[in-house]
Amino acid sequence: MQDDLSGLTALVVVADKRSFTAAAAELRVTPSALSQSVRALEERVGVRLLQRTTRSVGLTEAGARFLAQLRPAMQGIHAAFESLDAVRGRPAGTLRLSIPRLASMMVVEPILAAFLAEYPELRLDVAVEDGLTRIVERGFDAGIRFGELLDKDVVAVPVTDDMRMAVVGSPAYFAARGRPRHPRDLHAHDCINYRHITSGAVYRWEFTDKGRDITLAVDGRLTTTDNDLMIRAALDGVGLAYLMESCIAEELADRRLVRVLTGYCPRFPGLFLYYPSRTQLAPKLRALVDFLRARRREVKASK
Repeated sequence: MQDDLSGLTALVVVADKRSFTAAAAELRVTPSALSQSVRALEERVGVRLLQRTTRSVGLTEAGARFLAQLRPAMQGIHAAFESLDAVRGRPAGTLRLSIPRLASMMVVEPILAAFLAEYPELRLDVAVEDGLTRIVERGFDAGIRFGELLDKDVVAVPVTDDMRMAVVGSPAYFAARGRPRHPRDLHAHDCINYRHITSGAVYRWEFTDKGRDITLAVDGRLTTTDNDLMIRAALDGVGLAYLMESCIAEELADRRLVRVLTGYCPRFPGLFLYYPSRTQLAPKLRALVDFLRARRREVKASK
């Protein structure tokens, strides 16, 4: 049974990583040992599950069908082991998170050292990625995303207050080009566009005018997937940028960036920690949920 379980775990991770080397690094075994585990499983079931080439690894048709049925069972097995931690009274194991860079900066980095100190038997495996991620399929315990992006069937825990976007430019830009007074005036300005990593679509700037939503496709000479590049370009006078208010607090405070169209930028739901609905929450995830809630109460009380 133990050999079967290790082979099944190996198959899941190799399928997710599409690489024996990457999967071995995650499982802390050698690639050769991992390959042997998968090969032993294939011999046991009498079917080739993985298609190996010199450059990549992928599932065979039989392997894909097998894995589709295997994942729920493996999640149940892991949940059963995690339930023992509750009996022992301590969170333990590896907690895997998928978060965007903004959540890393605003939510995870400020609590990282204190959280790990509080739970010495926990490990964190954090993937910082701005694209939307299917956390269950990729083996994450939880993720952090904006509330408006979450599916209705997940459990969502707020970890920030509501947020607001800001249209900003450098003083030099406004001295040369003037200030827009209404969102429609943006069509006469150079605007720095953001391209979604997952879909590849260019983000449309969103405003509200007298209760009516306005969505604009703006134009400019720079389009990027990187928030830091947008800030740098706005500081250098390349154009106007549509950025998260919290990301440019210092630049606004020292007037290196100037804000316009403030009355047209409404607040919206902030960041949420989310995870699949489960009847029993794993102790390691419960520890993070409780820690984030407590930290948020502390921050609110200090204001």
